[in-house]
Amino acid sequence: MSELSKNFIPTEIENKWYQHWLQKGYFNSVPDKREPYTIVMPPPNVTGVLHMGHCLNNTIQDILIRRARMQGKNACWVPGTDHASIATEAKVVAMLREKGIAKSSLSREKFLEYAWEWKEKYGGIILEQLKKLGCSVDWNRTSFTMDDDYYQSVILVFIDLYKKGYIYRGQRMIHWDVKAKTALSDEEVIRKETHQKLYYIRYAINNGAATNEYITIATVRPETIMGDVAICVHPNDERYKHLHGKTVFVPLIHREIPIITDEYVAMDFGTGALKITPAHDANDYALGIKHNLPVIDILNDDGTLNELAQIGVGLDRFEARKLLVEKLTEANHIVKVEDYTSEVGYSERTDAVVEPRLSLQWWVKMKELAVPALQAVMENDIAFHPAKFKNLYNHWMSNIKDWCISRQLWWGHRIPAWYDASGNYAVAATAEEALIELQKNNPQLTLQQIHQDEDCLDTWFSSWLWPFEVFKGLSQPNNADVQYYYPTNTLVTAPEIIFFWVARMIMAGYEFMNQLPFKNVYFTGIVRDKLGRKMSKSLGNSPDLLALIDTYGADAVRFGIMIASPAGNDILFDEASLEQGRNFNNKIWNALKLVKLWEVRITDNEINTNDTTFALQWFENRLAQVQQEVEYLMQQFKLSEALKVIYSLIWDDFCSWYLEWVKPGFEQPISKKVYTKTVEYFDALLQLLHPYMPFITEEIYHQLANRNSDLCVKLMLPILQHNQKVLEEGELLKQVITAIREARVKNNIKPKDAIELFVETTNAQVFSNIQYLISKQVNASSFQIVNNTIANSIVVAVETHKLYIVSTVAIDNTALKENLLKDLAYQKNFLQSVEKKLNNEKFVQNASPAVVAMEQKKKADALARIQTIEESLKSLQ
Repeated sequence: MSELSKNFIPTEIENKWYQHWLQKGYFNSVPDKREPYTIVMPPPNVTGVLHMGHCLNNTIQDILIRRARMQGKNACWVPGTDHASIATEAKVVAMLREKGIAKSSLSREKFLEYAWEWKEKYGGIILEQLKKLGCSVDWNRTSFTMDDDYYQSVILVFIDLYKKGYIYRGQRMIHWDVKAKTALSDEEVIRKETHQKLYYIRYAINNGAATNEYITIATVRPETIMGDVAICVHPNDERYKHLHGKTVFVPLIHREIPIITDEYVAMDFGTGALKITPAHDANDYALGIKHNLPVIDILNDDGTLNELAQIGVGLDRFEARKLLVEKLTEANHIVKVEDYTSEVGYSERTDAVVEPRLSLQWWVKMKELAVPALQAVMENDIAFHPAKFKNLYNHWMSNIKDWCISRQLWWGHRIPAWYDASGNYAVAATAEEALIELQKNNPQLTLQQIHQDEDCLDTWFSSWLWPFEVFKGLSQPNNADVQYYYPTNTLVTAPEIIFFWVARMIMAGYEFMNQLPFKNVYFTGIVRDKLGRKMSKSLGNSPDLLALIDTYGADAVRFGIMIASPAGNDILFDEASLEQGRNFNNKIWNALKLVKLWEVRITDNEINTNDTTFALQWFENRLAQVQQEVEYLMQQFKLSEALKVIYSLIWDDFCSWYLEWVKPGFEQPISKKVYTKTVEYFDALLQLLHPYMPFITEEIYHQLANRNSDLCVKLMLPILQHNQKVLEEGELLKQVITAIREARVKNNIKPKDAIELFVETTNAQVFSNIQYLISKQVNASSFQIVNNTIANSIVVAVETHKLYIVSTVAIDNTALKENLLKDLAYQKNFLQSVEKKLNNEKFVQNASPAVVAMEQKKKADALARIQTIEESLKSLQ
């Protein structure tokens, strides 16, 4: 092996090992007799570049997949990208604009040529970037939601659902994105608290010649008054009963509209009178249907006013609002203006304020499809981690609405419907098949006389097939891959797409594969900055992930994001956690260098083996204890907690304690047994850590010894039972060493100055096991177990044991007494808090027996410690 550098330098080894793993084909998977463990990657948009959210999501997936691989399972992690209709089309349109080309000047075919060209150039960037993170995905299985087979499956699903009566075409109120010029589903609209103005506008009552009576309405959208078709009041509102059946004039355009009554109106909100604009409000539309009112749509698809508006034609809706307010003010129609805050819908993709719009679209009926998908989660056939998201899922699925699936875009899966000149249509996979259907009513119809629907399908309509179609489950039914890998094991995703994607994949799984798509769903939190703000480009608080990897190394970045990431909870990202990860790298690296120094000092003579026997026993049991704990935590999907346990085991137990206990003296030999065991323990630690930090663990594994195999695919060691008694003795050993060291410092006894150590205890046996290590670690020239107090000594209390330190250095009894009194006060306060818990009947009744037993042990330990300290204080009188 090459000479070890002072610190671990990740840039030198990350690419080396990733390429090595790829060349060995470790990430590739084919069906065999092993148990499969399958994860499908949530496909990032082809427009995407790696950010902190991707870092968290893919690190979690890699941890799960690497661990499964080391457990001997056939681990298969399928990567891929989503065509992302709205986002990608916007990117292509922007690219064309820079070239001076307008989308409107192009044919659909020419535009799609540019789109595919853009996709080939930029669409795979994010997948390449995932390699820098160390993601062990099967690159041979990379999928794209517009691959030919995938495309055909999407079309077949549309036709299938249409034939079953689930898909229909209808004119309904939808959410319209004026920037992307497309319909949106309910889930693609983000509700945000928005500061607005509430305008009180008066409408003149038509009283024949007398026009001096008015009715006032309150609205935040004065630009829509030209689309008003009625004023509505509650039938029991005394203020307006005399106006029932009368008409008013729309301000500025003087169009006459009726006053109608409906119990829908809240008498105590605003003025109790509503303007009804069916084309621009979902509730108004419902009232319009009920009262047979006309619809006047005054907006173009880009959010500008059309000719029906009469005023402000061609202006953007918000510019038109300013103009209307000016004109209404001049005409004395505005009574007052108030500040007003309410939730406004914004496009999830473009952040434009969405417009309610009456539109002819394609829809999926969802209520029946949702039934098995809801049952699967509520009965835990599919487990959510954390389980709290079941309630959110239940609420949405129980109140599910029909899904608007058509989008007014060119990039995507084109809707398989063909129309004749009269508007009759047929749904089919090809124009030829559609023609046969249409000819049933018009035998003379030709292929040239029909045309395909211009719209594309919602991106989520393709990605809901992802878990099975990446294995060609629909395009090649019952093939070997889908039979082996499906259903998949774990989905790792963000809770904000629980409706967009998770729920719909479960529905699709049951509808098209007759079974669930995955067994577990791990919900990550949102990565936020230190101030709690969601990371975004606009705020400038989203760090460059690739730059962080270059600075700290992939392992440190993975560590930093995971150490603060309990499932389902938001992460307050702080670069200090990456610094902690880098320090951890260096700690392990320094441990390697220390062990490698001993390699040339190995002797076959079994020197001092009895002296280090306890150290070996203790660490072996501590390792077994942590292996059990990590196994339990991983089964519970508590990945962050598991990392903390592993981190403590390596940093504290192995590096700070074990290596110090077995370290030979200056230029002294080390027994072969101790060295061999130390390397074995180091290997076991690297195995535990590898899924989290793959690069440094693989490198150290090969630096420790000449290896014929790689850690990446080394099977996990069997988990052994641990001896609790040995662990308790180990904890006592650490406490004793720490207490004596602190006493030395407080009494100015230098490390080189030897001390004599006496122990007064009722358990001499436990100290006989750890006597050598205590003496070695605290520089004690002698160690004796006694039954009496030692005069002129420093007294240290540890649990029920009293330690007497005798030194040639003058002892300050005053300082010692002060420290004991502080410790006594602390122990009494601690005892009081524990007793308070145990005296609380509610706590004792509701807590598990194990928790109550733990609190009782704390009480017993505190009482014993108080007694020891009090006896120690008496000896200082």
